[in-house]
Amino acid sequence: MRFSIFLNARSMRPEEDRKLMKDLEAHALRASEKGFSAIFMPDHHFNGYMPVASDSFIFAAYLAAKMPHMHFGFSVVSVPLHHPVRLVERVNILDQLTDGKVLVGVGSGTTPEEMIGFGVNYQEASPLAERNLEIAEALWSKQMDDPAVIIDNGPHQGRVLQRIAPAPFRSRPRLMPVAMKEASMRRAAENGWPAFIPAFTPPNIGGTEPFVHVKKYFDAYHAALTATGHSQAVVDEALSWTTHTYQAVHVAETDDQAREELEVILKAYQEAIDREAEFNARAESDAANKKTDRTANALSEDWIGTWCLYGSPETVIEHLRPYRDLGIGNILCGTTTGPLSEQRLAFANQTVDLLSDKVFPALEIGALQAAD
Repeated sequence: MRFSIFLNARSMRPEEDRKLMKDLEAHALRASEKGFSAIFMPDHHFNGYMPVASDSFIFAAYLAAKMPHMHFGFSVVSVPLHHPVRLVERVNILDQLTDGKVLVGVGSGTTPEEMIGFGVNYQEASPLAERNLEIAEALWSKQMDDPAVIIDNGPHQGRVLQRIAPAPFRSRPRLMPVAMKEASMRRAAENGWPAFIPAFTPPNIGGTEPFVHVKKYFDAYHAALTATGHSQAVVDEALSWTTHTYQAVHVAETDDQAREELEVILKAYQEAIDREAEFNARAESDAANKKTDRTANALSEDWIGTWCLYGSPETVIEHLRPYRDLGIGNILCGTTTGPLSEQRLAFANQTVDLLSDKVFPALEIGALQAAD
């Protein structure tokens, strides 16, 4: 089992943007020194999210120069918002700069407010994403003398005559679909890619029995992956990065302390979400951008049960053992969830330190790092 951190902090006002970026850099360096395997970043726009999420490929490249041994991931790239040429170019450059240590989560997006800023209708996001990924595959395959790749996909248009430069480090960069929809799960399995394993089944985005959903989606993905005829090395590599995500991870010396501090974190996070609700409502004013699902309040037991990992080191270890035994390869930890105040950053560093010092040894993380 690997551990990675998710830099998912919010800035509440423009004058906080720069400090947040520097604090995230320092937090990522701390995680790198403490034995975490990867740094993951979101892809979000306009909605008061992390300032570097508007182009997290740039931030990843900046961090990669400081931490050349680390992997860098994206959870997840909203594919309909990216012209396929620019997506392939960014992925290829980062794949080269990191010697192939890139994990590009891909999905259709979750927020209508982001869609309208790029001229995309929320209701059309899923087919746009599927077609953009097909075009990206054609661009990765195209040689100089091949026929032009025609791009005709909603707001994304073009005709590529030559090839994409640079070529990727790998013949194909590793994408990471979410193993929820059948097509996404099979795309990951057939290509020998890792996948994100969800802990809920829509339309309910929450609940207090996450492992039931994780096992369902993991078993389906694992069966498809092992049935494709890949070599054992490819299967093992894919499983080693197959990821289960916690939006908020908080570890303290005792369970009571962890719960008390988690509620402080989630209260600030929910206040940020509530502030954004007005703009989301404006985006959903027409049927083409109306969401069909809603996420529970972050302080509810349903949200905490699905999206949070918290407690003393001993409690966290016991919680994670079934996931390790199932075969989950990577635990993605939202260590900076919410507005990144000084207190929040201290909580984040506390969590990184306790995970590294007390949780990793119990789950044999050091042995995995040595093997890498």
